[in-house]
Amino acid sequence: MLDATQNNAPIIQMNNIEKHFGNIIALAGVSFDVRPGECHCLLGDNGAGKSTFIKTMSGVHQPTKGEILFEGQPMNFATPRDAMEAGIATVFQDLAMIPLMSVTRNFFMGREPTKGSGLLKRFDVDHANQVTMEQMRQMGINLRGPDQAVGTLSGGERQTVAIARAVYFGAKVLILDEPTSALGVRQTSNVLATIDKVRAQGIGVVFISHNVRHALAVGDRFTVLNRGKTLGTAKRGEITPEQLQDLMAGGQEMAQLEGSLGGTV
Repeated sequence: MLDATQNNAPIIQMNNIEKHFGNIIALAGVSFDVRPGECHCLLGDNGAGKSTFIKTMSGVHQPTKGEILFEGQPMNFATPRDAMEAGIATVFQDLAMIPLMSVTRNFFMGREPTKGSGLLKRFDVDHANQVTMEQMRQMGINLRGPDQAVGTLSGGERQTVAIARAVYFGAKVLILDEPTSALGVRQTSNVLATIDKVRAQGIGVVFISHNVRHALAVGDRFTVLNRGKTLGTAKRGEITPEQLQDLMAGGQEMAQLEGSLGGTV
C-alpha cells in the first residue's frame, strides 16, 4: 500500500472486463481504476451495467474475460470475503443494518471484540462503545450514545456508520453504491463531506451514481457507463455537467433520433 500511495499508482485496476450471463453481455470490455485518496465516479443510467461492474470488482461475480490487478498484482476474488480481506469494502444501498440494534452492535456485527477466555470469553462492550463513538466523531457524527438504535438515525447518518465501519476495518478501496440516491439535501451534503474525510486518509473511493451534481461535488475523475461499455473517462475540469449528463442519457442517440424525426422530439 505504501508503494502504491507514493507512486500514486492505482490500488485496483480493472482491465477490459467482460461479464456474460448466458447470451447476455452485461459488461463489454470495461476498464477502470482508482488511486489512493481519489474519488473516481462511475456514472450511468439504470441498466448501464454499474451494479454488475461493482459486483465484479467486489468478488460477487467473476469476470468472463479481463484482468483485475490489486496493488499491481493479478487478483482473482473467488468470493466477496476474498475482496474484503484484500481491502475492498462495499457499502450497498440497503446498508445491511438491523434498525433495532444499537449503533455499536451494527458497527461491529460479525467482528465483535472480546475479552476474557474460555467460558469467560465475552463481548467487550466498553471497548466497542469507545471505538464506535470515536469513529463516528471523526466522521462528524455526534451520537447521543453508543446504545442508540440505528433505526433512530437519519439515512445520511446510517450511511456514515457503514462508511466509518468499512474504514475502521481496513478498507483500501471503498465502493459506494448510490449513497445519496434516497437522501435529502442536508443528508446528501453530510455524506459527501464524509467521502472527503475518507479520501483524506488515502483511501480510494469508487462513487457509483446517476446524479451528476453529486458526483461533481466530490469526484476527481468521471467514467460513464452505457450499455455495458465505457464512453470515456474525464478528469475534474475537463467536462461540463451538461456534457456528463448527455453522455449518461445517450445524448448522441437523442440527437440522431431528433434528426431522423425532423426535430420533433
